[in-house]
Amino acid sequence: MIQNTSKLKDKIISFIKFKGPCLPVHIAKETGISMLFAGAFLSELLSEKTLKISNTKVGNSPTYFIPGQENQLEKFSNHLKDKEKDAFLLLKEKKFLKDKDQEPAIRVALRSIKDFAIPLEKDQCLYWRYFTIPETEFKIQEKVERQEKPEEKIPEPPEKIAITRPIEIAKTPALNIFDKTEEKPKTKKTIKKIVKRKPVQKTNEKFFNKVKEFLSEKSIEISGIEGFSKNELFLKIKDSDNEKLLVAYNKKRITETDIIKAYKKASEINLPYTILSLGEPAKKIQNFIDAIKNLEEIDKIK
Repeated sequence: MIQNTSKLKDKIISFIKFKGPCLPVHIAKETGISMLFAGAFLSELLSEKTLKISNTKVGNSPTYFIPGQENQLEKFSNHLKDKEKDAFLLLKEKKFLKDKDQEPAIRVALRSIKDFAIPLEKDQCLYWRYFTIPETEFKIQEKVERQEKPEEKIPEPPEKIAITRPIEIAKTPALNIFDKTEEKPKTKKTIKKIVKRKPVQKTNEKFFNKVKEFLSEKSIEISGIEGFSKNELFLKIKDSDNEKLLVAYNKKRITETDIIKAYKKASEINLPYTILSLGEPAKKIQNFIDAIKNLEEIDKIK
């Protein structure tokens, strides 16, 4: 049995060397064993550090690959979700991205595509490096940008030129000697309107940072993005290896509609869910939540 196990492991390794990153279903088909045993062998090879596992999933399954095959993970990028794919394509094009210059949804997505976005800290700023681009290119890119940037020339003060203006003689209006009162010339007053501009508030970015800090304090990891808007966040999170859907609302009071919306989203991806808001739920909502906790069924009399 030990010999057979070793042969199966060798066969799996040889197949992945030839084929590249594979799914458990490919291993099961190639070796002729069940998916259950294929998963067990892959887990064992993973613990032995003979194989590595991807963060990107095809369906619900990650891919397994041999160290050194990381570049081949790019072929699975078409399985990324909308925002994650946007972040992937942007990073692939630019090679390096400064984190704080990106919109909030892209910043979240960059943290999710761990196979392709490698964090890089320079001058106390966070950058993201495309995984196939060596870190040395960052210095080359910085140098090129500095060379291409034109030097700002300090303008020389203009010479003082004496300008002689012709003296304008104001015309004296005709006087009407029969008028008792003398009309004074009307002067137009220019009124400047002061328009107060409200500072642009990046509400969604501030809200995301609050949620991120809250999760970080509880050692909870963001594993994916399911939806993102100005006042709502739908994030996949890992809490003690348990995957959940976190639905965060950027408001102090949540409604029954908010709860139903979170429930429907969680049902779509078949995950338990938790709700986060900026305040305590109203007593009415809390009573509603408590009332349905142990409700088994609602039936009707025929």
